[in-house]
Amino acid sequence: MPLLLLDLDNTLVDRDAAYRAMLGDFLAGHGLPAGRHRLAHERGRQWVHAPPGGRPGHARAVRRPCPRDAVRDLLDRGAADRVVLSGPVRGALARARTAGWTLVIVTNGRTAQQETKIRTTGLDAPAHGWVVSEAVGHKKPAPEIFHAAAAAVGAGLDGAWVIGDSPHADIAGAAGIGARSVWVSAGRAWTGTAHTPTRTAPDAVSAIDSVVGAPG
Repeated sequence: MPLLLLDLDNTLVDRDAAYRAMLGDFLAGHGLPAGRHRLAHERGRQWVHAPPGGRPGHARAVRRPCPRDAVRDLLDRGAADRVVLSGPVRGALARARTAGWTLVIVTNGRTAQQETKIRTTGLDAPAHGWVVSEAVGHKKPAPEIFHAAAAAVGAGLDGAWVIGDSPHADIAGAAGIGARSVWVSAGRAWTGTAHTPTRTAPDAVSAIDSVVGAPG
């Protein structure tokens, strides 16, 4: 069966929206005014996209008015219990399975957080398997994580497609294993990297449907 390798955060689920909602509720629960909520939402967006070395700054920004243990718990959870799988994405995954595709989630992140997202949203039902970078010791775009994804379901990478929102992790990762790819743009313009996607789609549903209907 053909292999479809799917990114998780901001591809199958909207991690950033879940994080902003969690952060807003957290700050409201600690009595911070609305103006601080807006600042914290912006800092939360930066924290989500920052490299690991940049995250402690956001933790300090939130920690000043809040208990240390509460902030640590907030960052450890990472909104894993708040992400949702939309009906349209669920339907697109079901169509892909019916069409004979093997679906594997390939995600960077901490194992506990990412597996909580997969199980909480019910993605463990349509997916044939998943790999998390912390568990396999390699992060996208390294070829090793994609090889681990294929091995997890007993498949090869010949004819595989990669779908994701990150030009670096997903599109460059696909190029590194000789796979075709769909970049989920979410309205963004392609800024140009060393590698370009096979095609672009505005969202995960369109991306999945485009691959399922593509010639082999």
